[in-house]
Amino acid sequence: MRIAIFNQKGGVGKTTTALNLGAALNRAGKPPLLLDLDPQGHLSSIHGQAPVEASRSLFAFYQDNRSLSELEIDWEHIGRLIPAHQQLMKVDSIFGKGPAILNKLRVGLDATLASHPERPCIIDCCPYIGVLALNAIFACDRLIIPVSTDYLSLQAADHITHTLQVLEPVLKHRVERRYLLTRFDRRRRMSEDVRKKLRNRYGDEVLDTVISENVTVAESPSVNQDVFRRNASSTGAHDYQSLLAELVTRGDMSLTPS
Repeated sequence: MRIAIFNQKGGVGKTTTALNLGAALNRAGKPPLLLDLDPQGHLSSIHGQAPVEASRSLFAFYQDNRSLSELEIDWEHIGRLIPAHQQLMKVDSIFGKGPAILNKLRVGLDATLASHPERPCIIDCCPYIGVLALNAIFACDRLIIPVSTDYLSLQAADHITHTLQVLEPVLKHRVERRYLLTRFDRRRRMSEDVRKKLRNRYGDEVLDTVISENVTVAESPSVNQDVFRRNASSTGAHDYQSLLAELVTRGDMSLTPS
C-alpha cells in the first residue's frame, strides 16, 4: 500500500506522522520505503545522515531519470528513505504539468516496488499543490490528511477536498482519503468541536485514532528519533501504534508476511 501524507497547511504533523507511522510499521515487521517529497527536507533532516548532494536525492529521479531504487538509503529502526533536496523546488518550472510528469512517481514506484510488492510506501508531501504533490496523489492508494484541532486546519481540509474532487475526473477514480486529527488536546473544547465538525463533513473517512498533543511527539524529531525510540511508553507512541492498527483494520495497510 502506498500512503501519501498531505495538507496545504503547515504545522499539522505531516512529517511527524510519516516518521512515526513508518516506525510503527517497522516495529510490526514491515519496514517501509519513505519518500521525502518536500523541498524543505524535514523528514530527511530527521534521518540525520541523509546525503546533501542533489544527485543523490529525489531530485535526481526527476532531473536525471535515476531509478528510485538507486537513491534509497537505509534508515535504522524505520526502513529505507529516499531523501529530499531543496532543488525539488525547481520541478514545477522545469517540467510543467503534462501527463508524463504527473505520472512519473507512480511509474517509478511501480518499477522499484516490483521486486518488493508487499513493502509499504509512505510519501511525505510538500505543503502546496504543484507537480510534487500531484505526483504523490497520482501515485498513492490512500491519502492521509492530518488536521490539527484548530479552525484554520478545518478550512484547509475543505480546500484539499475540493482539489481532490477537481482531480478525480482526470484520475478516473475517487482518491481514497483518511482525515487524521493531530495536536488533539482533550482539555480544550475546541479539539472536540473540530472533531465533530470534521465527522459531520467527512463521516467515516475521519479516523477514530487521534494524535494527542504530547511532549514526546514534539521533541523526538529534534533528537533524530521516532516516538518509539524516544519513549515507547508515551502517549504519542500509543497513538501512532493505534493509528497503524486502525489502518490495518480498515484495510488501508496490511501486516501479512511478504
